[in-house]
Amino acid sequence: MDIAVVKSSGENTGRKVNLASEVFGIEPNDHAIWLDVKSFLANQRQGTHKSKQRNEISGSSKKLKKQKGTGGARAGNIKNPQFKGGGRVFGPIPRDYSFKLNKKVKDLARKSALTYKAKDNMIAVVEDFNFEAPKTKQFINLIKALSLQDKKTLFVLPDANKNVVLSGRNIQNSKIVTADQINTYDVMNAEQVILVESSITKIDNLLNKQ
Repeated sequence: MDIAVVKSSGENTGRKVNLASEVFGIEPNDHAIWLDVKSFLANQRQGTHKSKQRNEISGSSKKLKKQKGTGGARAGNIKNPQFKGGGRVFGPIPRDYSFKLNKKVKDLARKSALTYKAKDNMIAVVEDFNFEAPKTKQFINLIKALSLQDKKTLFVLPDANKNVVLSGRNIQNSKIVTADQINTYDVMNAEQVILVESSITKIDNLLNKQ
């Protein structure tokens, strides 16, 4: 699949790059995407929630009434879950929500997500660029030049570039990652994926392992 390369000013360079069909043109696997997104979101959860069970409630442990002969249901102490102010039954306890996903499934999910974006023309390629200093205004001008003001964007850089990252990290609806940090959730969440030209080779090498 050939795609035009544009300058950071928004002008067309007249060049085209080829997106490898092994990465950007496979048969998408929806279940792999679902698993990878689920795994990503599960890993974000802190899991520090905790409710008190009946043994942790402060209060008297005295039996409320005699066991038999009252005509009502038997009752233990006031910490019984069926009473107001009693313990919580089957409440949340601190736990780890993360789960392991096989590398091949993760790779398949990322390739499937990139394929969907390529099919829907949601991938653009920008010529390599750099900022001399961290300037948010420069990054805003870049987004305007590419006509992406109102879209959720994902910029994929070949390597960590401090000036670009610092320039763009305070902008709403815009995320910057390097080629080796690319993940299924970010790709699916973005309305437009912007690949810096040099990052394409790195993505190919990362996901197109033989």
